[in-house]
Amino acid sequence: MTLPRSTAFLPFQNDWHPADIIAALRKKGTSLAALSRQSGLSSSTLANALSRPWAKGEMLISKAIGVPAEDIWPSRYYDADRNLINRLMRVREARKSSGNLGI
Repeated sequence: MTLPRSTAFLPFQNDWHPADIIAALRKKGTSLAALSRQSGLSSSTLANALSRPWAKGEMLISKAIGVPAEDIWPSRYYDADRNLINRLMRVREARKSSGNLGI
């Protein structure tokens, strides 16, 4: 039986709430929009990482607050058995299923 992809079924800490991520950035003296602009992105672009997996955005946010991305979003990095998810493989599989092979 396969469990749904929900943090409620994970046997460890849930993902941080988006408000907690924003608060952590504020405590470091920045904001999501400012971090986006400093990274050469549109001011609202990094907000995507709060609601959907995006490795680059997760890395930028995690570096800014000094917490590993896998601690902020464990559901994106570990499966239900606490095994590290090969995210590169997930990207490739998603591209294959959508027909976008990056060619």
